Amino acid sequence: MTLQDLFRSVSQQPGPFALVLMCIPLLALLVNLWSGRTPEEILRWKYAYTVLVYAAAIPGVFAFTLNIYLFLFERQSVWTMNLITQVLPMISMGATLWMIRQKIPFSYVPGFGKLSGFLTLIAALIGTLFFLDRLHFYAVTYVPFVYLLVGFVGVLLLIRFAWSRLF
Repeated sequence: MTLQDLFRSVSQQPGPFALVLMCIPLLALLVNLWSGRTPEEILRWKYAYTVLVYAAAIPGVFAFTLNIYLFLFERQSVWTMNLITQVLPMISMGATLWMIRQKIPFSYVPGFGKLSGFLTLIAALIGTLFFLDRLHFYAVTYVPFVYLLVGFVGVLLLIRFAWSRLF
């Protein structure tokens, strides 16, 4: 099964996928209601918040990076965008993260820093690949490939360092 086959089957039967994506923000709302009001009570629920963050972020980040790829590299039109597989995961992620942020700071959610670092790396990688694609840099060059690889890794490290300094 290819990724296109998976998306086709989800598009033909969107109900279960949409239901799962809509349940994640609803679960975040329920956890917000059950977790209490004092910081001690809320911190007891931090692992439930972690599960909800990752349950929302994994499909949301995947849909976001897929959209960037489809729009920048494949030249997909906005009019042909599949709302269930390309938009609903991002809406679910945004709603879930917003609800969780209302109750607990993300610094208390275990592993959230790793998730933001992963997003930074994906953004840097997509930006660099788009830049290289626009340069048509794959032409014959006298620069050895090792130098290009070291430069690419250096740019990624520089972006990562700058991002960590910024936030």
